[in-house]
Amino acid sequence: MKQLKRIGLLAILLLAVAVGLGLHYVLPHHAVVYLTGTEVKRMDHNGIVTANNPADGPTRDVYFINAETPQTHEPRVFRNDDTRFGFPWYFKFDAADLQAQAQGLARNEKQLVLVTYYGWRLRMFSAFPNAVSVSATDSAEPPFPWFNTVLLLLVLGVAVYLALLARRWKRYRRGKPPGGAGA
Repeated sequence: MKQLKRIGLLAILLLAVAVGLGLHYVLPHHAVVYLTGTEVKRMDHNGIVTANNPADGPTRDVYFINAETPQTHEPRVFRNDDTRFGFPWYFKFDAADLQAQAQGLARNEKQLVLVTYYGWRLRMFSAFPNAVSVSATDSAEPPFPWFNTVLLLLVLGVAVYLALLARRWKRYRRGKPPGGAGA
C-alpha cells in the first residue's frame, strides 16, 4: 500500500511539474530590449527553406524580430507569427502590422522597447519565443506580471480546494465525519 501511495504522489508531482512548465510556456512574458532589425524567412514544416533544406511542402513567410538586451547586449530573437485561433489562444492576426511597428522602432537604436511574448528560446531546436506586442518604453525594467500572478494564484487555489475535497472524500470513505470528531 505504501508503494502505491508513493507512485500516486509521484504521479501528482509529475502532473504539477507538467502543468507548471505548460503555464510557463504559454503565459505572457516581458522583455525590455533594443531592436536591432527585422527579417522575413520562408519556412515549411521542416524549418527555414535554404539551399540545404529545400521546400518539400507548402511554405509560408515567418517574421523575426532581432533585439539585444540593454545591459549585456546579448542577442535576442523573437518569432513574430500569427496564432490565429490555435493554442495558445492569443488570437493574434496582426503579425505583418507588428513587424512594421518593430521596423519603425528599430530605426532609433537608443529606443528601449517592451516586447511581450510567450514561449522559450531553444537553440538546439531553432525554436524562438513568439512576440505578441512591441511598444516603446522609457523604463529598463519590465512591468510586474499581474496577469500571471493572479492566474497562478487562482490555479493554486483550485488545487488546494481539490486537495481538501479529496481529503474529505477519503475520510468519508473511512467512516469518519468530515469536520467533526477525529479531525
